[in-house]
Amino acid sequence: MDIEIADQAKSRVIDLDPEKVSTLLTKNACLLIDVRETGEFEAERIPGAMLLPLSEFDPKSVPFEGRRRIISHCGTGKRSHNAASRSLSTANDDVSHLTGGLRAWKEAGLETISFDPETGKWRQAPYR
Repeated sequence: MDIEIADQAKSRVIDLDPEKVSTLLTKNACLLIDVRETGEFEAERIPGAMLLPLSEFDPKSVPFEGRRRIISHCGTGKRSHNAASRSLSTANDDVSHLTGGLRAWKEAGLETISFDPETGKWRQAPYR
C-alpha cells in the first residue's frame, strides 16, 4: 500500500472512545473484535468481545451481518487500527476501532473479565 492510499485508509477509520463502545455493546449495536493474541485474550478481555488475532486476521472472516457496527480493539489501539484499516478492503465501509484499546477501557473504569490463577476462577470487575 503506498503512502497516499495508507493515508486515505487512516482517515476512514473511525476512532471510538471506551464510553461510546461500551454504550454500543450494551445496546447490542456492535460486534467487538479483539485482535490481540490468544494468550492476551485468555488473561483478560472485554465482556462480549470476539477473538480474531491480528496474526491470523482476514477481513473476510469478520462475521459482518450488516446490522451491527464492527469495532476492533487491542491492548493500546495500534493493532486494532491496523485491522480496521485492512478491513476497508471489504464491502464494509464503516470500520471503527477502540482508541487506546484495553488500556483506555480499563482507565475508564469499565468492566473486564480476567482469570485469577490463585482461585482458578474467572472474575468480572471494573479496573479501578
